[in-house]
Amino acid sequence: MSETKSILLVRVENVTRTYVTPGGEVHALNGVSLDVPRGALIALKGRSGSGKTTLLNLIGGLDQPTSGEVYFDGQALSTLDDAACTNLRRERMGFVFQSFALLPTYSAFENVEFALRLAGKRMRDAHQRTVQCLKAVGLSNRMHSRPDELSGGQQQRVAIARAMVNRPALILADEPTGELDTATTRQVLALLRRLVDHEGVTLLVTSHDPLIDEVADKVFELKDGVFTNNQL
Repeated sequence: MSETKSILLVRVENVTRTYVTPGGEVHALNGVSLDVPRGALIALKGRSGSGKTTLLNLIGGLDQPTSGEVYFDGQALSTLDDAACTNLRRERMGFVFQSFALLPTYSAFENVEFALRLAGKRMRDAHQRTVQCLKAVGLSNRMHSRPDELSGGQQQRVAIARAMVNRPALILADEPTGELDTATTRQVLALLRRLVDHEGVTLLVTSHDPLIDEVADKVFELKDGVFTNNQL
């Protein structure tokens, strides 16, 4: 394996994504290239419709580019069938969403543990890892609370614990602070920074919040499907 592949976890090469709508073609991405090194927190900034979420979905294997290629740990995602892509997401990626996407009738503990059940982990190991992750996000005293008993910031912490519970190589976070106030946003962003520094995970975050600049290793700006900079 080359030195470049050993350093990079994700490589996006000249990717385009075009959608056909009743009103015509929409070019969500136009020849985008991006290198994501291991152990870094990379931010993708831009207004709504700039292509941030589209790029995140392509990297996560949730969508396919119209042209170009996305590589994860040297593997071209286009060479994977649906089952292999699902296994890759389940075993090596974690996802955090703006809307939290928690199961409403499950406790914080059950929401996090559920990801390990899906992965077929042993119950004893799953319990220990779930407790560890909830402690890491500062919710050791709210493990048995349901989402409607938690604040927005606490719900997002549960979502982050769920994303990290499988020890993924990459966490993809799509506007993780979009529904949070400024003070809570700072707390969540600081938590994401700690995950990168102490858990060794690579984190790719989309955001339009300028506070992301304070914690990111690199910030890339998207506008109309293209990068307007190499690094802010």
